[in-house]
Amino acid sequence: MSQATPAPEEMNVYQNAEARFEEAAKKLGLEQGVYKYLKYPDKEVTMYIPVGMDNGTLEVFTGYRVLHSTVRGPGKGGIRFAPDVSIDEVRALAAWMTWKCAVVDRGTEQLARTGTRRSRAGCGHQ
Repeated sequence: MSQATPAPEEMNVYQNAEARFEEAAKKLGLEQGVYKYLKYPDKEVTMYIPVGMDNGTLEVFTGYRVLHSTVRGPGKGGIRFAPDVSIDEVRALAAWMTWKCAVVDRGTEQLARTGTRRSRAGCGHQ
């Protein structure tokens, strides 16, 4: 699996999620193939959204969409607009939703309502 992890206060949100996954994988004794499959997102999309501002300028905002896993059924999307959004935040949120739904044994129908995808777009101006 992986080498030593930094202290939680030194990690970004995705590194923190990965560290928790590493610990859970060790405790569960996950087979290496399953481990690799569950560790990484299925799909990541970065988009750039041009927006005409009230003052006549054009701003380009960055958005992210991460689909961590559909192994237990479909995922549901969501969007939050904030100036400080990062791809690591979206990766972590998508992964946590996958693991949360697995822990509470959500089936396909319930998963469609709770989701394993997360989308975020950064928007803000000075």
